[in-house]
Amino acid sequence: MQHTIAAIATARSPYKQKFGIARQPGLVPAAEVCIELQPEFNADSVRGLADFEYLWISFIFHDAVSEGWSPLVRPPRLGGRQKMGVFATRSPHRPNHLGLSLLKLERIETGKTVKLYCSGADLLDGTPIVDIKPYIPFVEAKPEAASGFVSGKPQELAVIWANGIGADLPANERALIAQSIAQDPRPAYQDIPERVYVMNISAYEVKFQIQNDTATVIAVEYAD
Repeated sequence: MQHTIAAIATARSPYKQKFGIARQPGLVPAAEVCIELQPEFNADSVRGLADFEYLWISFIFHDAVSEGWSPLVRPPRLGGRQKMGVFATRSPHRPNHLGLSLLKLERIETGKTVKLYCSGADLLDGTPIVDIKPYIPFVEAKPEAASGFVSGKPQELAVIWANGIGADLPANERALIAQSIAQDPRPAYQDIPERVYVMNISAYEVKFQIQNDTATVIAVEYAD
């Protein structure tokens, strides 16, 4: 049976490429996205939504659709060496390429285009949003639930800035870059201290290196 799902909104995100996006929502509080609703969804469609602090955002991993899917994937949390069933992971390489993120709602604008501003995002710029629902803590929070191979928040990298790099950046942009790098965006199997990694984030091209548990930002330039 075939079903058609149409995007109701588009995410405007500081993440311009897949490399560097937080692997889970909430890990980078400084990552703010603007979810722009399609014109047919006016202020009435979000009436009452501002009373909720968190939202479930259903979306399409649009940049992974052409890559297909696999019944077995290699979760980064297992070092990229052990395979798990796709339905035991949050891999974007799924049969229907649907994703789900829990984001903090910061504010709502209800002008000509309704815009939801959310923080802690893990969405690629241009991500199609297919549904929005309020998070209800007493129903959906299960802090004692078993979490399989995912045990606790991953260890973050220490981030340092070489030779005053980034000192003139706005505080929110600097926090976004540092928090994103701290999540260690490298493939799980990769540990090459001399390698220079490049991340396109917000309006910048950021270059950094990682040795042991420390990332050093060596360049920040405006992206073309």
